[in-house]
Amino acid sequence: MDNGYAYMWEFHVPADSQREFERHYGADGAWVQLFRRAPGFIGTLLLKDRSVAGRYITIDRWRSEASYLAFRAEFSQQYSRLDEECENVTTSEHPLGTFTE
Repeated sequence: MDNGYAYMWEFHVPADSQREFERHYGADGAWVQLFRRAPGFIGTLLLKDRSVAGRYITIDRWRSEASYLAFRAEFSQQYSRLDEECENVTTSEHPLGTFTE
């Protein structure tokens, strides 16, 4: 039985790219618009670090890992295009892990 699935990423974003980053990764951003096309997507939370300039954390939530994997299989081309489009707004990105709720 799945109890929900979430994954977290850490991003470092230069000051001159923060507005664009927030537009892509925010609550109604390009990533969320893509995720919403798949059943099982619950939501995304974008957190901006108050102590470290340009540091962000995203938390993407799905009903199950299976629903996330189905999304990745069905939307792999769109995911890759959007990932490539967003490459230039960050200086680094790192996965922080996957979690069960």
